[in-house]
Amino acid sequence: MDIFVYLFWPNPGNAFYSSPKVIAILTFCAILVVGSFVIRWWRHHEHIARRRLLSRSWPMASLWFGLSGLVLIVARVEQIQFVAMRLWWVIWGVAIVLYMWFQVKNWHLKYYEVLPQERQRNPMEKYLPRRKPRR
Repeated sequence: MDIFVYLFWPNPGNAFYSSPKVIAILTFCAILVVGSFVIRWWRHHEHIARRRLLSRSWPMASLWFGLSGLVLIVARVEQIQFVAMRLWWVIWGVAIVLYMWFQVKNWHLKYYEVLPQERQRNPMEKYLPRRKPRR
């Protein structure tokens, strides 16, 4: 029962911008936001079509996870009730883990390269009958 009170408490409090945890989370979320623009630039210059297709949701997902994380951490520090609940961080973390799991699974299923194979010559082929050429 204490876990529900811990997660659903509307204003957990005692978070400051100078706290190392807050600085780490702010930095991570800012990296996600900047990373979304870097990923978008990378996709624009990507020449392999399958890789470009599989990575099409990465920039927007990175942007939204970064911005929502920034909103959550600012709400926590500024003590905005119900937005600062720890439950939102749990949901945010589960969502990002599930998104990454689905992307890795999708990548393993759909990203492959067809390797060229050398056709082996059958030594008996020259003795087998062939079709006659058309006139």
